[in-house]
Amino acid sequence: MDSTTTDHHKQMKYCTTRLPYRQGRELKAVKVYTVASESRHLLVFGVPRINLQGNLKAKLQCFGKLQSCACITSEMATKMELEAFTDVFAVQFERLEVARRAKRQLDAKQFYGGTLHISYAPERETQQELREKLLKRSQEVAIRTRRNHTDHKDKG
Repeated sequence: MDSTTTDHHKQMKYCTTRLPYRQGRELKAVKVYTVASESRHLLVFGVPRINLQGNLKAKLQCFGKLQSCACITSEMATKMELEAFTDVFAVQFERLEVARRAKRQLDAKQFYGGTLHISYAPERETQQELREKLLKRSQEVAIRTRRNHTDHKDKG
């Protein structure tokens, strides 16, 4: 198995070495995401294998419009070790912000007796989707830069 392409999907251990004032109420796994590694595509691991695709789809649609939701357990089983009796779903949202919120809210949450693990799947993006994502991000940065520049002028 080629683990280099699936390493970013492995669930990380929670950080226990943070200072108490930085810790927060719940333990978190500390991980940094770049613009390129965030994605509208998510992989949802840990869904119990009892025909829950419709239920998962309904849960995810609460966050925003889904473009696709497909079971890819057999594909992922050839690439990495999976938890027994669980399915893996590839999900694509219409907007990155929606995918980001769904990941943050559902990761490590209980779902029909299983614990979900959700990771970004930028490897499922097309080149065109990647171009659009990077272009959109550069436009957002330009807008913020202009806004901060005008705010700074107004104060000074």
